[in-house]
Amino acid sequence: MRRHYALLFALLALVSCQTPESEGPTILSSSDLPEYEHELDHAGIINNWTEEFYHRGLQIYRTNCFSCHGTPSIQGTLPNSRQFWEDPFKYGSDPLSLYNTLTLGREIMPPQSQLTPQEKYAVILYVREEFLRDQNPDAFFEITPSYLERLPEGTSFGPEPAQNTPWKDMDYGRFLMRTYEIAHASDGSKGINRRGSPIPNEDFRSRNFAYKGIAIRLNPGDGGIAAGNAFVLFDHDLMRMAAHWSGDGFIDWEDILLDDQHNIFPRIVGDLHVETAMAPGWANPVTGSAEDPRFRAVDGRQFGPLPQNWSHYKGLYVHGDQNVLHYTVGRARVLESFALEADTLLSRTLNITGVVRPLVLHAAPDSVPLTVIAYSDGMSSGVLRQENGAHLVTVPRDLNLKLIYGASDATSAPPDDLTQYTQGGPPAEAPVLESPILPGTGEGYTADVLTLPLDNPWNSRMRPTAIDFMADGNEAVITTIDGEVWHLSGITRQSGPVEWRRIASGLFQPLGIRVIGGDIYVNSRNQIARLHDLNGDGLTDYYESFNNDHQVTEHFHEFAMGLQTDEEGNFYYAKSARHARPALIPQHGTLIRVSADGQESTILATGFRAANGVTINPDGTFMVTDQEGHWNPMNRINVVDPGGFYGNMYGYGAPADSSDEAMEPPLVWIDMKYDRSPAELLWATSDRWGPLSNKLLSFSYGYGRVFLVMPQSVGGVHQAGIVQLPLPDFPTGLMRGRMNPADGQLYVVGMSAWATSQMIQTGGLYRIRYTGGTVHMPESMRVLERAVEFSFTSALEEASATQASNYRVHTWDLERSRRYGSERHNVQRLRLAGVSLRDSTVTLSLPGLEPTWILEISYDLIDSNGIAFEGAVQSTVYAIEEDPASS
Repeated sequence: MRRHYALLFALLALVSCQTPESEGPTILSSSDLPEYEHELDHAGIINNWTEEFYHRGLQIYRTNCFSCHGTPSIQGTLPNSRQFWEDPFKYGSDPLSLYNTLTLGREIMPPQSQLTPQEKYAVILYVREEFLRDQNPDAFFEITPSYLERLPEGTSFGPEPAQNTPWKDMDYGRFLMRTYEIAHASDGSKGINRRGSPIPNEDFRSRNFAYKGIAIRLNPGDGGIAAGNAFVLFDHDLMRMAAHWSGDGFIDWEDILLDDQHNIFPRIVGDLHVETAMAPGWANPVTGSAEDPRFRAVDGRQFGPLPQNWSHYKGLYVHGDQNVLHYTVGRARVLESFALEADTLLSRTLNITGVVRPLVLHAAPDSVPLTVIAYSDGMSSGVLRQENGAHLVTVPRDLNLKLIYGASDATSAPPDDLTQYTQGGPPAEAPVLESPILPGTGEGYTADVLTLPLDNPWNSRMRPTAIDFMADGNEAVITTIDGEVWHLSGITRQSGPVEWRRIASGLFQPLGIRVIGGDIYVNSRNQIARLHDLNGDGLTDYYESFNNDHQVTEHFHEFAMGLQTDEEGNFYYAKSARHARPALIPQHGTLIRVSADGQESTILATGFRAANGVTINPDGTFMVTDQEGHWNPMNRINVVDPGGFYGNMYGYGAPADSSDEAMEPPLVWIDMKYDRSPAELLWATSDRWGPLSNKLLSFSYGYGRVFLVMPQSVGGVHQAGIVQLPLPDFPTGLMRGRMNPADGQLYVVGMSAWATSQMIQTGGLYRIRYTGGTVHMPESMRVLERAVEFSFTSALEEASATQASNYRVHTWDLERSRRYGSERHNVQRLRLAGVSLRDSTVTLSLPGLEPTWILEISYDLIDSNGIAFEGAVQSTVYAIEEDPASS
């Protein structure tokens, strides 16, 4: 479990109050320190500062410092902790003084004995560069050669820091759904192409992947699958037992959302005992054929699930440490479970019912010793045969089977009746964790921090990705990118605590959640799952696969984003395209509708790159964002028309014509200055959220911001401007938001990983609350003939509002191409001929205004109460509305 020090800080604060502050006592004395502290080469460590040191310091600040000290935008749990970006340093801000404070402790700052000297100097480097150099220059100590010469001399850098591997330390539960490569230790490198535009496809036809893999731990013990040493892998695309292996390590952890590596996929590690070919695990139940009928991509590989009338994955039951898979073959129902036999051999138990004609299981290569124990009316012979290099098991009628993989003379018990594990196990006493709510301050809109339970029994990294509310709004459920679902209660309280329970785990990068009639639906890369609590303890006992039409490859970039429903109960999510590579599957770069019964998936629109979520508009139409990249010169917000193509020529089914005219234009292009990676949009459907009630919002994963989107329709042409809400940037990227029906306020979740600049906090949960005060920003925008009109949320001082020098107007063009992004072209500053004010509406007279890719208007204004504020609106202009006043 990670160590956090908020409670210790508070206790030490009480002690320190009894000591005169001027004395500045330390909590430890020099004699309390280990010997290496007296032999340190301080100057050598400082001279060794590198970018790697800085990033190590960032990680340490996240886990050891952020909770109490916070950031400039988010207050820590101890408001009297040093605010590095503005406070003076009582005991010195040079590196050695900071090191001594960390090592010995002072006042409410406990000694950081868990950190090595190099780790302490790493976080000192981070604090200097992130908070002092620009934000608190008076406290920034300039390091000179003479300063380094005066430092204590030594010959040691201290013990080497322990490797920080939070992805290995986390308890994911006993199963983990993901894409895995099956390989022997001797198979060499992964052979991934990394250069080119587009990057060429590898020849992976001989490689063995479980694209929709369910890895299950077999040996007993705590710590979940990551701490196991015996595993089985089931592929629910092909309904095959894909691999059995053993050894420490589980996988190599190479994954963009595990160890942060780019353009990679995880591979199993250890001793591979059994692997099966990438082919259907069961023969066609009607024809007996083993020929794979699925979609074949341009690289020769096949993807997607088998046809439902062949085999269909239904879900996974959890009963204590027992996991039972549930699927169909034809009209037969199969329950399947795995275990260790005699501590080393894999046993596979299958209960097959509803058999209407003989079924054939492709169990393993015939090079693997296999024993079959069949239990039905004493029948046990004639079940197993060898054909074409494989063990085939015939199921002539309803049977309970047990397969033993590997040579064994041991007597095995009859196969279990697995139905006993499908009702929910004994109710579990899951821990309930509590975290405080830190109320925000400020006028207008403010952000309350619903702190995360970072100190938890599973070492969860707590990286939230989506949120929805239970019926009364006082309870919520959130997903994390590491596969969890958490249930929260008490979220509408003013100061907490919020109670947290982890109710599900092991899911495949979930990025959307929806609650319908009390049922919880979670969208992951491999499926939409419906969670069932069968025994009333609040935890998930059955992960029903509500829909698994998802097409999955090994590519790191193809996330399944968001989850929304329409009035008919249909579900919607967006599927990302591959990064810098042409599509392999029809779902790459698409918006997808899933029928209300989960039985059918339909592609509605194509040409997206990384559409991070989907929004359903009040009129039933759709909006998605998209990220700058190849064929996307800049970030974009799209109004989606069914059948439309939205510009990414690397998406599936792109037209031959790559011109701008062949794509649907976005509602607005968003410059990197404002957002580097937009997330989901949300209509603020509340009458209790101040002047922005029922307005359209856009969340920034890239910069941790919230924007108001101000749409305008001119003769059926849609365009918009965006303006940032007057809130500080959040310390983590923002992903999803929901308006709470209980209090009418906005709740937002976010995380930090690849493609965000907000890395101080690994994740966050915030309540953006309207305080009743004045809000300083535009709320609507119109582009008129030779003019732009803004309506503000507050009354303006006339002299300020009508002073032309308080506005700056620029336009520029972009170029869409196969290159990543676009430079600014044809940058112009427009002449502002005059400004008029009517009520709270400002009209800027711009004689040179014409349709443009980007129109940026920044302002410095004063409201009617004398309060100064500033901001900027960035928009796209396709059409100009006729000004009624000029006709």
